[in-house]
Amino acid sequence: MLGEAYAYYLANQTRFWTEFGRHLTLSGAALGISILVCLPLGIWAARHAASAQYLINAVGTLRLVPSLAILFLAQPYLGTGFTPALIALTVLALPPILINVYAGLLGVERAIVEAAQGMGMTVQQQLLQIELPLALPVILAGIRIAAVEVISSATLAAFIGAGGLGIFITRGFALFEPRIMLVGAVPIALLALGSDLLLGQAERWATSYRS
Repeated sequence: MLGEAYAYYLANQTRFWTEFGRHLTLSGAALGISILVCLPLGIWAARHAASAQYLINAVGTLRLVPSLAILFLAQPYLGTGFTPALIALTVLALPPILINVYAGLLGVERAIVEAAQGMGMTVQQQLLQIELPLALPVILAGIRIAAVEVISSATLAAFIGAGGLGIFITRGFALFEPRIMLVGAVPIALLALGSDLLLGQAERWATSYRS
């Protein structure tokens, strides 16, 4: 069956690489937007821990909503295509990143922050030179979780016309052709595994650097 899947790939290389690029673009854009949103939100939440609990709890509840449900909830308002899929995947990536930014900053020992204050460092210097570097392993862990979830869930974007490698899975399912499904499923699994290994290595480097 793998041989048949490879033969199908050879016969459809142009389409495969087009959808591969769409899958990467969609996943990367959703992850990038989530990081840009969650970093300032997480910093604010760590500075206002009491009132931020409402925000953290609200974002945390998003993890209970299945990714397919998020995609189809966006469809009536935004139609089909790249934009609703991007928004849905961004929403999916928010909880692990925001929660880990918040937890990582709260986990920085106050004695270290107070020592930085005693040395005359400004609030911005404390954040950039002390708090964020110390919280980096926890933040990377959140990004790692989000990356795997987004890459895997981007498969479902094919259901609302956003393309990606999920096209081959849906087509193979419709035609009862496992070889076509494998052309989409195997690269998605490898992408998710590769992102997990890469970000896991970055997380370990950040932990050793902090130590």
